[in-house]
Amino acid sequence: MRLGKILAWAGFALLAQAACAGATLDRVRGSGVLRVCIWPDYYGVSFRDPRTEQLRGIDIDLSAELAKDLGVKLAYVDSSFPRLIDDLKGERCDVAMFAIGMLPQRLEQLVFTRPYLQSDIYAVTTRSNRVVREWDDIDQPGVMVAVQAGTFMEPVMRDALKKAQMVVIRPPATRERELEAGRVDVFMTDYPYSRRLLDTADWARLVAPPRPFHVLPYAYALKPGDAQWLAAVDEFVARIKRDGRLLAAARKNGLAEIVVR
Repeated sequence: MRLGKILAWAGFALLAQAACAGATLDRVRGSGVLRVCIWPDYYGVSFRDPRTEQLRGIDIDLSAELAKDLGVKLAYVDSSFPRLIDDLKGERCDVAMFAIGMLPQRLEQLVFTRPYLQSDIYAVTTRSNRVVREWDDIDQPGVMVAVQAGTFMEPVMRDALKKAQMVVIRPPATRERELEAGRVDVFMTDYPYSRRLLDTADWARLVAPPRPFHVLPYAYALKPGDAQWLAAVDEFVARIKRDGRLLAAARKNGLAEIVVR
């Protein structure tokens, strides 16, 4: 689905929620705690440093800003893309803030704010790999292409690959270990996660598409049925765009290139 259609669908979802009302905002203010779902392995977005256990990333910074605007404390709930829908619908958290791709299947289950980031798909391979040197080498017979389970790359690459074999990576396995071990030739990721490899792994090489491949907007996700809460979080996104907090957080975390203004 192209960016314009996704945004039109999201806009319709926002309007559809206007007839609904809920108590999330009152409960958050009443309890004094905002519960935010994060995926703590998302470099640049919501990453927990394994050495220090400290969280950092654009959505760590911006979730703190949301809590400050609401006048409440912040509590993080570890989540992931495969658990996202269940965690929100099961009310384990009030909002998911870890650059949620606005996929059609998620739009059917959740509601989203306006987008604040967007990313294409990128490929990561090793510097020594002789099989994948450029983008057109990926979808070839015998090439093993890894994707992280639950990410938007999984359905996109399943549809896109005609000759190569897709390998879905599930914890405790990681894309990096599978690539380093030679069990896959390349893995697909987005702009934020690609920065992790380029910043920390001298063996990694980025392969960018020669033209836009599948640009996807990212937003914050919420459980359906609470128009007041959706409006409050959506207005927060509009506010941080206007007052410069979004761009400042993006620059701090190396993501200024993919900000949606």
